[in-house]
Amino acid sequence: MKQESFSVMECRCRKKRTKREEFLEIMDEIIPWEEWVSLVVPHYPTGKRGRPPMEIETMLRMYLLQCWFSLSDEGVEDAIYD
Repeated sequence: MKQESFSVMECRCRKKRTKREEFLEIMDEIIPWEEWVSLVVPHYPTGKRGRPPMEIETMLRMYLLQCWFSLSDEGVEDAIYD
């Protein structure tokens, strides 16, 4: 039996990148998240009353996806959990 090289083992274990992963990488490269989050922080609820708020960056990402793909609130929620 022949011993496999490291390159063969690496190629066999490598996972194919999905379109979703590629899209999210491009989104991370284009958008200055720290700057946008710092703009929203003063106006975002602190969660002193009621339900605790979601992270600001998560909400911004969901909002952008909703705008770019013309999704309803339910459509964004379905897209996230699929």
